Amino acid sequence: MSKTHNIAVIPGDGIGPEVLREGLRVLDKAAALDGGFSFHFTNFPWGCGFYKEHGQMMAEDGIEQLQSFDAIYLGAVGYPGVPDHISLWDLLLKIRKSFDQYVNLRPVKRLEGAPSPLVEEKRNIDMLVIRENIEGEYAGAGDRLYRGQPEEVALQTGVFSRKGTERIIRHAFEQGWRYGKSVTSISKGNALQYSMVFWDEVFAEVAEEYPDVPSYSYLVDAASMFFVLDPGRFEIVVTSNLFGDIITDLGAGLAGGLGLAAGANINPSRKYPSMFEPVHGSAPDIAGKGTANPLAAVWSASQMLDFLGEEKWGSAVLRAMEEVMTAGSPLTPDMKGNATTEDVGIAVAEALQKPGTHER
Repeated sequence: MSKTHNIAVIPGDGIGPEVLREGLRVLDKAAALDGGFSFHFTNFPWGCGFYKEHGQMMAEDGIEQLQSFDAIYLGAVGYPGVPDHISLWDLLLKIRKSFDQYVNLRPVKRLEGAPSPLVEEKRNIDMLVIRENIEGEYAGAGDRLYRGQPEEVALQTGVFSRKGTERIIRHAFEQGWRYGKSVTSISKGNALQYSMVFWDEVFAEVAEEYPDVPSYSYLVDAASMFFVLDPGRFEIVVTSNLFGDIITDLGAGLAGGLGLAAGANINPSRKYPSMFEPVHGSAPDIAGKGTANPLAAVWSASQMLDFLGEEKWGSAVLRAMEEVMTAGSPLTPDMKGNATTEDVGIAVAEALQKPGTHER
């Protein structure tokens, strides 16, 4: 019996609708080739355009509307005229926190055919960055005192709970144990003597429970250097909200650029829906021109397939992307091509083959 995956689609702002359209194309093609599952997509017109019309980024009962879906597919958030902290906190972060999507997964992997600024011998890039997604520096705790006065003070408080810190580190070790990979913690315990020392202590405690999983710990500055000089030493990386936000963009630059940067916001208990998104932003300067790279959106669709239990199709989508990139055409201008967003999406969908039939 065919099963139906119910997906909430939030195209969002800028290039979001353009790239998400191609991700949906690939998802539909996978379902058609398989025959054992299908998708039902429900569109939600939330984002900065909605904000300008209604004074809010999403409907008042938006969280309640999303709660029954299997997953959420998000395009991009942000547009000129709407302050970034509003577009971020009132949609993306609101969804992450409301649905306890405390695991952020950012694959940093150089696919075949993807460009990289590294010399050939340094291109062994295949890591998964697991970022704490709910608290830390993005917990929203702080204040602004004496606004506009010479003695004005801004306080931004990082929040590191034992529950939040332990569960994200444990999730990383579970992945390391499952796939036979090492786990590396990235922190800054030498300078942040409370939050990061606590993080390091919890990491050491959890590591003792997984004696068969090799574990390492780096300061974030040293780790940033080794991301460039020796990325092959990293397999599974676990880090805090802020550091994860920064180093994954560094990793994206090494593995092919933000046009290939995908992300998943996971609620491991599946009590609430998880959310999948390209992380390149809304890029309003190229919105509507048809030149945006859809491959990050397609990669996040691959992550969604994995999450929904269609792992063989998640891998098949990545192989189709590799086939297009290896052929060198069609590619968008950011990858030195002259194709449109739609051209690339159609090419990936056409390259997609049923698992077991793809010849390499």
